Amino acid sequence: MVVEQSFNEIGDAAAALADDLESVLRGAIDARGGATLAVSGGRTPAAVFERLAPRDIDWSRVTVTLTDERWVPEAHPDSNAGLVRRHLLQGKAAAARFVPLYGGEAGPEAGQAACNSRLGELPLPIDATYLGMGDDGHFASLFPGEEAVDARDGICVAVPATAGRSGRMSLTAPTLLGSRSIYLLFNGEAKHRCYRQAKQPGSARELPIRLLFDLPPGKLKVLHAP
Repeated sequence: MVVEQSFNEIGDAAAALADDLESVLRGAIDARGGATLAVSGGRTPAAVFERLAPRDIDWSRVTVTLTDERWVPEAHPDSNAGLVRRHLLQGKAAAARFVPLYGGEAGPEAGQAACNSRLGELPLPIDATYLGMGDDGHFASLFPGEEAVDARDGICVAVPATAGRSGRMSLTAPTLLGSRSIYLLFNGEAKHRCYRQAKQPGSARELPIRLLFDLPPGKLKVLHAP
């Protein structure tokens, strides 16, 4: 069973998600002495990050990484790492440890082994993973019809560039779905249509977001706004 929460405004959904993430991080620190958080990039996550960063968490015990990354340097405007630096790793949250996916190699294929090695130092499973969703049903950088959706080996997988998209690195589906708690936040009519379609039987190759509906009850929480 998927836990769903509906909000009138995306800002309200972002605030509720920040509350949930704070609770999970605090619980993980209390239970295991540390917490791992994987986050998405994009416009909406910035609203979540700015609400989470000031929370009174022992951030020195939190490790942050990304669900996926465009293969660009942190200074590039499209970098998810740069977004996290600007909006989450500020103030109290600056004490958190950050593990990037981008490593400076010529492409994600060349950087995959080193990225797997960096991520291998994380305490897995990830305690909380915050995902977004594309209008096409992708999450992280697992896109419809592409081989990365089926990757089962390693912690991350290289996602080759296409004519309209830069190369990327993504956590694999098993890494993401193995997280202790998973949150999906989205808004917009196109994404609502895609979400409703994904809840119908069908292939995860067609709509990768369908993978989330195979999770054990209570593991996935969906927060959405119009």
